[in-house]
Amino acid sequence: MQRHPLEIFKFCPNCGSEDFEIHNALSRHCAKCGFTYYQNPRASTAAFILNSKGELLVACRAKEPAKDTLDLPGGFVDNYENAEQGMVREIKEETGLEIAPEEVRYLFSIPNVYRYSGMDIHTLDLFFICHVDEKAVAKAGDDAAELTWLPLREVYVERFGLRSIREAVHRFLAKNC
Repeated sequence: MQRHPLEIFKFCPNCGSEDFEIHNALSRHCAKCGFTYYQNPRASTAAFILNSKGELLVACRAKEPAKDTLDLPGGFVDNYENAEQGMVREIKEETGLEIAPEEVRYLFSIPNVYRYSGMDIHTLDLFFICHVDEKAVAKAGDDAAELTWLPLREVYVERFGLRSIREAVHRFLAKNC
């Protein structure tokens, strides 16, 4: 059963009132204190990391959702980070690779719904590209069970478990193969 995040909140987080009602599709409003809570999409990043041989670094997901399917390194942007900083941090956490923020280049974005803990989390997935030397050693960490370098001709969209990642890989391959 899909639940919108606003369905979970029954009390105003500001004053505790039960008069915390749906205001519109993105918000709840408290009739008692006037507080309005907006449920906006979370920013998320994913990286197309290419080595000098033209191979793409792909991860096997270690956790649900879509455990054991392919993924791109990435994750949620933290508070006080810009998208590039979040991308660099996620690359480091999941691959051990050190990439400078100025070395990641924005490609495009895709709106997404990420199912987590029984709730649909709306995200805006920001896709980046960066390049590393063929001698770069990537080691799986955090949410990645394992990492593999694949020649672009061996990257199959249907092996990626998350909808927005599949769409992004399709777009990337259409432009780069």
